[in-house]
Amino acid sequence: APGFTGAPAPPGAPVPPGAPQVPHHAPPPPRDTTGHVPLPPGDTVGMPSAPPAAGTYDTTTTTLAVLLIGPAGAGKTSVAKYWADHRRVPTAHISLDDVREWVRSGFADPQSGWNDSSEAQYRLARRTCGFAARNFLANGISCILDDAVFPDRPVVGLGGWKRHVGPGLLPVVLLPGLEIVLERNAERTGNRRLTDEEVARIHGRMAGWYGSGLPIIDNSQLDVPSTARLLDDVLSRSIASPPQW
Repeated sequence: APGFTGAPAPPGAPVPPGAPQVPHHAPPPPRDTTGHVPLPPGDTVGMPSAPPAAGTYDTTTTTLAVLLIGPAGAGKTSVAKYWADHRRVPTAHISLDDVREWVRSGFADPQSGWNDSSEAQYRLARRTCGFAARNFLANGISCILDDAVFPDRPVVGLGGWKRHVGPGLLPVVLLPGLEIVLERNAERTGNRRLTDEEVARIHGRMAGWYGSGLPIIDNSQLDVPSTARLLDDVLSRSIASPPQW
């Protein structure tokens, strides 16, 4: 063709009048990563795919996000750690109490009274846990979080966890009898140990989960390994028929 030289003009060369304009595409934005580890996307975590009707869901080999709920002394931390330790896929345990206590100077201890500062630190810790969970999940690592979520406090309860992690979070309530949580609380030290009156008050409020539609495990007569095995059974049923929350 007339005027065709057979070679593209060098970068920065002037374009002759009447020559077709070649669009310049901006380079794609860099992926949001830390080293080779992708950071979580903006979207929250969706529900795992349910198995066929005739099949069973093997939770031990699936990447999951679990929220273990219960009163002080229910055994949440022990069960969560054991469950995470014995999974066949990488699994992280994230305890909201541990994250709250990252604040050293100026820590607002709820035992001194629930106020604006303790609520703000709770919300901040929950948001931090949510980001950490999504970060692990984005890299194929399951998560089990534990928190004493109250059924009568929706503002700082399940709604916040769903907002920060996503609808794919699977909540399970661990609720042994009052005498059991009193015994376990008596073995605690520091600010993790509550008065008997406070333990009884919290346990009574947790009874509101009955009738909520969430799965509840009474581990009064179960050791930690047995409770963890039952947790897997409950999670399998929750994936097949997700609870409404």
